[in-house]
Amino acid sequence: MSSRRRFLAGSAATLGLGALPATGVAGSAAAQATALAPEDSTRPPNLVVVLADDLGYGELGAYGQKLISTPRIDGLAAAGLRFTDAYSTAAVCAPSRCSLLTGLHTGHATVRANPSGAQGSLTAADTTFAQVLRARGYRTGIIGKWGFGPESADQDSHPNARGFEEFHGYIDHSHAHEYYPAYLWHNGVKEAIPANAGGAKGVYAPDLLRQRALDFLDRHAAEPFLLLLTPTVPHAPSDIPDTGAYASRSWSAANKGHAAQVSLFDSLVGDVVDRLRALGLEDDTVVLVTSDNGPHEEGGVNPDQFDANGPLRGYKRNLYEGGVRVPLVAWGPGRVVPGTSDRPTPLTDLLPTLAELGGAPAPSDVDGLSAAPLLTGGGAVAARHDHLYWFRDERGVTSRADAQDRQRATWLAEALRKDRWKAVRFAPVRDHALPDDQWQVELYDLATDIGETSDLAARYPARVAELVALMRASWQDTYPRTAFGAGLTVPSLAVPGQPFTATATLANGAAKPWSSVALTLRAPAGWTVRSTTATTAGQLAPGARLTTTWQVTPPADAPTAAPWTLTAEGTALAPGGPVRYAADGTVTTPPPAPVRDSYLSDLPWISAVNGWGPVERDSSNGKNAAGDGTPIAFGGTGYAKGLGVHAYSDVAFHLGGAAHRFTALVGIDDFSARQSSAGATRATVYGDDRVLLTTPTLTAATGPVPVDVDVRGVRVLRLEVSDANAKTSFDHTSWALARVTVG
Repeated sequence: MSSRRRFLAGSAATLGLGALPATGVAGSAAAQATALAPEDSTRPPNLVVVLADDLGYGELGAYGQKLISTPRIDGLAAAGLRFTDAYSTAAVCAPSRCSLLTGLHTGHATVRANPSGAQGSLTAADTTFAQVLRARGYRTGIIGKWGFGPESADQDSHPNARGFEEFHGYIDHSHAHEYYPAYLWHNGVKEAIPANAGGAKGVYAPDLLRQRALDFLDRHAAEPFLLLLTPTVPHAPSDIPDTGAYASRSWSAANKGHAAQVSLFDSLVGDVVDRLRALGLEDDTVVLVTSDNGPHEEGGVNPDQFDANGPLRGYKRNLYEGGVRVPLVAWGPGRVVPGTSDRPTPLTDLLPTLAELGGAPAPSDVDGLSAAPLLTGGGAVAARHDHLYWFRDERGVTSRADAQDRQRATWLAEALRKDRWKAVRFAPVRDHALPDDQWQVELYDLATDIGETSDLAARYPARVAELVALMRASWQDTYPRTAFGAGLTVPSLAVPGQPFTATATLANGAAKPWSSVALTLRAPAGWTVRSTTATTAGQLAPGARLTTTWQVTPPADAPTAAPWTLTAEGTALAPGGPVRYAADGTVTTPPPAPVRDSYLSDLPWISAVNGWGPVERDSSNGKNAAGDGTPIAFGGTGYAKGLGVHAYSDVAFHLGGAAHRFTALVGIDDFSARQSSAGATRATVYGDDRVLLTTPTLTAATGPVPVDVDVRGVRVLRLEVSDANAKTSFDHTSWALARVTVG
């Protein structure tokens, strides 16, 4: 079973310097401790990133706003560094935030579109800036909207698995549209908000998130911290307890609420700054304030009334400048040089910038470039991008955005800026592989036409060809990543009293070598751990890795049907100082093997991964029709005894070599077909990680596929369902009549 990577927290002073606990630990790094450099006496800066939701380029006073009051951010812009050419990496939320976190533009990122059903997920290969900084001892927290992966704990797309020690807020993209939610997440737990139960409006979520953010600052004032604050304002609806200074305006209720939400965002930023000052951290902190895309027009809001996009063309969903150019203000007395920068700066630059500020190594395969020299001054020059790239695959439509796109708002689209030139192109069919001559291309000169009013494509065909070629080069269907940090591979089962092999890696995916490299493995108390290969290395060159294996033996009396966590920890001395990375792996002492013919839905599973929501289990007695789980039907015929899953799904059962046959029907069920005919999956049956059966592509039109495989001698049976057409929103799949024969 692959690991879930973590980047360990702890004070920077102790990183890599203390011996790990002796119980269940092999390959201790204590011997390397003296080789690590002492902590730099200069405290690394605290880092605060505040991300607005749908705040337009022109909605702050510092960027020309006249009707909405934003004095706190305007003050930061006057005292700090204001970027005039900062860019989100997408025109809608999910892909923009994925790129911001991972440093990859939308031609490479894992999440490239807003959800049209199940939301996109980050993966174990996605390294966020929180993971990068946590390895250097930063305490990390995200307060507010997350918007990736299934709404459940203990999965790779959860904030805790992507480097954030502390999380308070919304996991689900749509849930984040509720300003009076019945619950919010605290790490891996849903916490009810009783005052909002039954649709009541007792607690306004932005106020709750504000307090959580201030509490985070209070608790971590004595150590370096990273706070990502992502309130949902001013996203629609324009829901706010009090429209304040705008109540008497002759505007619509939606516009009053929107203006009040922008001012609330401003006051929230002000409260964070005030708390930093009260804690004596003003000179030790860098604050960045920005937005995820251009201004919205949902819920009756009229962005034109506020000139929300300033001099720019377009809104949220458009790849014109108004959809993707965003405000960006950096502030930090004594750490950020005041002024204005016109460097084209995409939010992919946040990861390398924060890494450089924090003295942390960063993945070398990101698209972002560090803007830290712009912030800190000192004569260094920040690298500039050769070009910036955007991709859009959006199904939502709003009237103004559609008008700007000339009724092409739902078309596939790309844009690219190189120096003064900006190209935007649209595909009449949803196929990125469409030949270039079938796209509709426009060209603008931003130096003389910032509003993108004059299409120069016909006048400069060579320039168009150059930018289109760069668009093609910027896109990859999949973007393989260079390994970075720690990884751990363990088997799914750990039989009490029997040894198994655990394998860990520490990979230097950064651009400079690491020294004093070590790997350790921590196991539960009472487990025996013995390294079978070297646990240390003098140096890791860029792209290299240290791989270590251990023989691990659980005690003979270990409880059955229980999950156990093992942790691999990798330490090294990077150019900026010591780093420590960790990866968790879960093994399960298996439940008893079946002693009679059994439906899988009546057996306990070893593990269950599901792309959206829980695995739906019909646990009826096998004689009645399905009714105590989700009913399963194919072509109008109902079936009992099954599992409902959503790609990607992987459910494992312990057979212990007792069964000899597994049978089932698997396919896209009628429930999913009623939602859309777009679903397509592929099912694979594994026996002890050996492929026993792979189905053809499953669709509602083709119907279910019968499964009948020999499982004699198989200890672990795994049922995997994967997406077959990159449209996971409609990939609900059922295993009906899924059973094993024992006798």
